[in-house]
Order: sequence, then structure tokens, then C-alpha cells
Amino acid sequence: MTELDFTGVFPAMTTPFAADGRIDHETLAADAQRLEDAGVAGLVPAGSTGESATLTHDEHVEVVETVVEAVDDVPVIAGSGSNSTHEAVDLSRRAAGAGADALLLISPYYNKPEQAGLAEHYRAVADAVDLPQIVYNVPSRTGQNIEPETVAELAAHENIRAYKAASGDVAQISEVIERTRTEDLAVLSGDDALTLSVCSLGGQGVISVAGNVEPERTVELVDAALQGDLDRARERHFELSPLFRHLFVETNPIPVKAAMAIRGHAPETLRSPLTELSEAPREELERILADLSEEPDAEPTEAA
Repeated sequence: MTELDFTGVFPAMTTPFAADGRIDHETLAADAQRLEDAGVAGLVPAGSTGESATLTHDEHVEVVETVVEAVDDVPVIAGSGSNSTHEAVDLSRRAAGAGADALLLISPYYNKPEQAGLAEHYRAVADAVDLPQIVYNVPSRTGQNIEPETVAELAAHENIRAYKAASGDVAQISEVIERTRTEDLAVLSGDDALTLSVCSLGGQGVISVAGNVEPERTVELVDAALQGDLDRARERHFELSPLFRHLFVETNPIPVKAAMAIRGHAPETLRSPLTELSEAPREELERILADLSEEPDAEPTEAA
């Protein structure tokens, strides 16, 4: 199994689409290079933020291939989950063949398996594909929570090496960290607004939406938190908090794609049934981004 350090900021990348709906691979590659240059620890293409639900399996693999080929020194963690265990295994194998360094696996959605079914699902993928894998808990999208004891059980598998915490429940995240302290399991925030809290509890970073828009500041936040510089970490947290909140004012990735377009990084085009950001939230997003773009005032110099 590949050794991979799940520490730092891992942007959950958007998938840029041309006006005709096809994937814009040139823009995708440029975006991957931009994020690598900004100092992120790795990239996560073809996840929820990448509109994976609207990608065919072939497109999914093509997205992973483009990102793998675009970067030099950062790992690529491919979203490869499904609500069908058979499909998750197949897509994970294909992502591995495309050059992915690790896998992000959303828990089965819609069919809402019990905890035993969730554990069986993750073990089946981990047994089938020899890459480091991240268990992704996001009950708001899947309809089912992965309980801390299930995560602790899965952490014993040699290929399950991280947990993406997107439940919004800090007490539950704390319990996951508590139960897995003796395991080689990294806990990553799946919610930008909780990154500082998760890192303070012993988490190792974030799979970030905001990191697409403000990668340098997000990296500074996590680096400061992990180094124990809480004053600096809080400064970055509060500086970014308006963006953290606003990127979820409508369904992700609607706001982040608008932000990417405003910043000139990628087109705003989304695949149906998602629609572009509404007018009032767009105006507020433009204001937030303008505030973040302003350089701090220069320090006054003493007269000679």
C-alpha cells in the first residue's frame, strides 16, 4: 500500500464545464496546477464538489487522469464512492488505474444501509483496492450517519487510513478521534467552518471547499492550528468565516463555482439539475471576495 500523509489542506476540486456541458480539461489542469502552486497538501477531484453525481464513470476517470497528469508533487485523492458496493469497487479500481494515490469514498446514499452494511461496504472496497482510503461521512447528503464505533471498527483495516468528518457534529467528531487514537487514522474536517475545531481536537486538516478560492489563507489556517499557534489560526478562521458560511448559502458547489468564476479561475457552468447562484447571494459573494482581495494597509515608516 502507498504511504500517504493525510495532513494539511486538500481542496475538493470543482469540475469545470464548457458552455456545451463537456468537461473543460484544459481549465481543470490549470486549476490543479494553481492549487499545487498555492501549497496545498493534495487534491480531491471527482467528489461531491466536483459534481460526481452527474459524471459518467468514463468522465469520472478522465477527470482523475487530467489532475494526475497536471500536478508534480502532490497526491491525488479520487472520489470513487457509490451507493452500490459493486460500482464503488469498480470505480475505485478504475481510479487506481488512472493514477490516483488514494480514494475518497462517500457512504452509500439513498438506500440507507444499517451500520453493519456500511462496514461491509467499506471493507469490500478496502479489500479490493490496495490504496489508502478515506471514509466520508456526510449524513446531510446520504441520509445515514456512520457511527463512531463503526469508524473505529473500520480503522483496523490497513487500507482505511482517514476519515472525512462532515456531520457538523463536533461531539461526534471528538468521539471518533477518541476511539481511534491508537489506530493509524487521520481525521480531516469536511466542513471549512469546523476546521479549527477539528484540528484543536487532534484532527490533521481539511478536505476543503473554500480552499479552491482561498488556498493560501486556508493553508495558513491549518498550518497555524497544527503548529499550536492558535492566535494566528483564529485570525485566519475569522477572516475566512464569511466565505465559509456563504459557500453553503445554496447547494454546494453552486456558490463555489460562482466564486471561481468571479476570481477568473473557471467557468460557472453547472450540470442540471443544479442552477447558477441567485442574484442576492451573488452580490454578497462579490462583496466577500472583494474584501478578501484587499491587501492590508502598509505599515507606516518612520521619518528619516
